[in-house]
Amino acid sequence: MQFIDTHAHLDEDAFSEDLDDVIARAIESGVIAMVAVATTAGNSRATIELAARVPNVFASVGIHPNYAAQAKPGDWELVEELAASPKVVAIGETGLDRYWDHTPFEIQLDYFRRQIELARVRSLPFIVHCREAEPDVVAVLREASSTGTLKGVMHSFCGGEATLDVALEVGLHISFAGMLTFKKNESLRQLAKKVPLDRLLVETDSPYLAPLPHRGKRNEPSFVKHTAESIAEACGMTLNDMAAITTDNARRLFGLPMVSA
Repeated sequence: MQFIDTHAHLDEDAFSEDLDDVIARAIESGVIAMVAVATTAGNSRATIELAARVPNVFASVGIHPNYAAQAKPGDWELVEELAASPKVVAIGETGLDRYWDHTPFEIQLDYFRRQIELARVRSLPFIVHCREAEPDVVAVLREASSTGTLKGVMHSFCGGEATLDVALEVGLHISFAGMLTFKKNESLRQLAKKVPLDRLLVETDSPYLAPLPHRGKRNEPSFVKHTAESIAEACGMTLNDMAAITTDNARRLFGLPMVSA
């Protein structure tokens, strides 16, 4: 079986002492590719450097809504420049967040719209973060889709059915993380069954949100199979089939080459 972890923060301090071991464990467990997702202009450079060093790692570049207020003059221009780098396969993590009060909402909206447009210009997918801001994210997605179908992914999806319906309507993929495996999240597993099979993705959001049976521990890409297994069970499919489906979807969305573990 082969898996692709479509969202991992591999530059986080949690991996500072054993990142090579973490990547090796992922590859040994069948994870053939990992998308190292950026949250600032600075770590956009870091994701690119890691991708250049590790054949199985690919990069995103972007500015997370919670860090947009910290962006310095020139940071946005740097992201635009880095978007053309080899092995950059996505823009983001972008989106909106009303849970944390780190960035004024108008600034979040500005950076969300900028990154959707940059993704369109570069013909890359964009990665959407949404926390307690579903109506706002839906409004921006509808606005952006007025000029055509969107190419992107709702990452670590845990929203409601109405948000899911709009995301699918405008063309987005839906990615599930470890929260899907938690016993209390039966309603989320039922929503996962509604996603067309050609739009499903899996991720870890490492080092956060480790799935069962590793809940409470540091998450890492090798754990992505547990989320795939949970979706497979909800959909009445084998893990082998779900692995093949989500891996093929990730390859198509991110334009990934045929890499192997």
